[in-house]
Amino acid sequence: MSTTSSTARLEARISTDLHLILKRAAELQGRTMTDFVVSAVQDAAQRAIEEAGIFRLSLADQECFAQALLSPPKPAPALERAFARRSKLLRAE
Repeated sequence: MSTTSSTARLEARISTDLHLILKRAAELQGRTMTDFVVSAVQDAAQRAIEEAGIFRLSLADQECFAQALLSPPKPAPALERAFARRSKLLRAE
């Protein structure tokens, strides 16, 4: 059974200096330049995606967040009515 793998092409114009740097780095790792560049781009993309999911707060914001968790505000009347209605609906089932 054979499996087919789809690929896409990526092209980029780079300076001669950068090309030489990439070529040297690939040689040092015993890889082709394509393999080196694809691996580096994949690592950078993964880091960018992971960092996008991280929230960084200032010290003041951290304290404000912790205080909100430790002392949450009293629920608004509309929220209390919604919870009461939900409880009533669940009991009716």
